[in-house]
Amino acid sequence: MTELGEPRDVLRLLDVPDPEPGPGQLVVRVLASPANFPDVLMCRGEYQVRPELPFTPGVELCGEVVALGEGVAGFAVGDRVLGGAALPHGGFGEFALLDATSTFPAPAALDDAEASALYIGYQTGWFGLHRRAALRAGETLLVHAVAGGVGSAAVQLGKAAGARVIGVVGGPEKAAVARALGADVVVDRRDEDFVEVVRAETGGRGADVVYDPVGGDTYQRSTKCVAFEGRILVVGFAGGRIQSAALNHALVKNYSIVGLHWGLYQRHDPAAVAECHRALTALAARGAVRPLVSERLPLDEVAAGVQRLADGATVGRVVYVPVPTRPIPTHRGVDAQ
Repeated sequence: MTELGEPRDVLRLLDVPDPEPGPGQLVVRVLASPANFPDVLMCRGEYQVRPELPFTPGVELCGEVVALGEGVAGFAVGDRVLGGAALPHGGFGEFALLDATSTFPAPAALDDAEASALYIGYQTGWFGLHRRAALRAGETLLVHAVAGGVGSAAVQLGKAAGARVIGVVGGPEKAAVARALGADVVVDRRDEDFVEVVRAETGGRGADVVYDPVGGDTYQRSTKCVAFEGRILVVGFAGGRIQSAALNHALVKNYSIVGLHWGLYQRHDPAAVAECHRALTALAARGAVRPLVSERLPLDEVAAGVQRLADGATVGRVVYVPVPTRPIPTHRGVDAQ
């Protein structure tokens, strides 16, 4: 990216120098990198993180280690890893940078594309449901935007925790995806009112936990079907409007509004992030979670894929999976061939 705008207009396929690892960093050959909504927002210059131009987006990835920076321990050349990219060298390229503190072994149970999508969405879901909302077995979990990357992760994690999951989608194709993910009840918001469905399915009690990555009207309507002592988990605002919360309503109905900024755990409690990765790896090993990958794209189709995500036209994860074209470079005297 050399300018800001819509992904289809500003993402360009260019040759740039290979990244070099700084202290505490790793260079990886990218094996897969999924499109995330932060990538869309960074293209537009609307994300809270605004890398200096030019930069390569792709905020998470799975890769093969080819070089280690000074002070990196616990990794070796050839390791298959996943994690968050160290911008400006993101995952939508042949090689990328990772900070060792946010890099983890890729689960053997997942292929490269699936492993690349286990980081942000699933960590967000795990921290949201377990650390922030304290979801318990037997509770009812309402998940919005189930067919997307964040929502699909929440459905699988909710089922793994023993919850009854009601999933909300837009359209019959996405409804079929929600059922395949394991949602117990699927609501097509184009044909049904999710508030009425939740009330009917819970005998009027409402949802114990609401997982909301959409915001706006979706949040406002969720307050009408949250249970006594329920928790509304504010995950994001993919709908484009940041809602205001009527605190008198939360008081009268006795529910909690819980925010989640997953990135803060990396700063304040990195041990918990590592614990989460171990838990997700164990869930993947027993087949309880598996990222839903709907498209695997070569590099020259990434811009169109990110734009489809921006337009709300994707299901599951759209993932860049490269076709090898160059040998692995040698960095700092390390023979990575």
